[in-house]
Amino acid sequence: MNQSNLNKLSEDLLLHVKMGKDTIAIRKEIENADPHLLQSDLSTDNKKKAFWINIYNAYYQILRKEKNVNKPEIYRKKLFTITRKSFSLDDVEHGILRRYRYKYSLGFFANFFTSKFIKANTVDTLDYRIHFALNCGAKSCPPIAFYNAADIDAQLDMATQTFLEGETDFDDDNKIVHTTALFKWFYADFGSTKGIKAIYKKQLGKDISDYSIKYKEYSWEDNLENFVEG
Repeated sequence: MNQSNLNKLSEDLLLHVKMGKDTIAIRKEIENADPHLLQSDLSTDNKKKAFWINIYNAYYQILRKEKNVNKPEIYRKKLFTITRKSFSLDDVEHGILRRYRYKYSLGFFANFFTSKFIKANTVDTLDYRIHFALNCGAKSCPPIAFYNAADIDAQLDMATQTFLEGETDFDDDNKIVHTTALFKWFYADFGSTKGIKAIYKKQLGKDISDYSIKYKEYSWEDNLENFVEG
């Protein structure tokens, strides 16, 4: 799979953020790129996922650290530009990567006010693993990794497995699983309770078909620059 220019720019942007380098030149290149590149350059779901995950993670850091934008504005406001179009972090996460799901519907309902532009550039298939790749600067968030289209399937599998290993406590005596609140917030994305249990079977090889699921409290304490080591 050939690397698209937009994919490369998204990785370069995130790398500059990690290294504390000036991002203005790369941001300008992404801002001024032809809007048609979103479909021609990002022609597959893998390319879309790699690009938009990197963009989300980079711009959260930029908006929070450089612009000092706080919650909830950091998610809701259209504060950055991609290919001459204004975006919010919610546009990226819930619009493009989640196929315009309504943010507060647990993943059950579409947002009927989604623009034609977002709909034209969304992924074809919602991949629940993106929830273990997006970082919103909180202590309970997954760490930031660099995603590329050629390897993203394996990368997302690894991100999911690593995050679940660190966030899950199994009470085998009482048949209870204590796990991340992400499963609760995006319940339908994961296929509801049956789907969550299937994910544990697939990712960790753990059969929890007869377990009950309890969700941990999510820590919103700031934890910026939480990049995967290596």
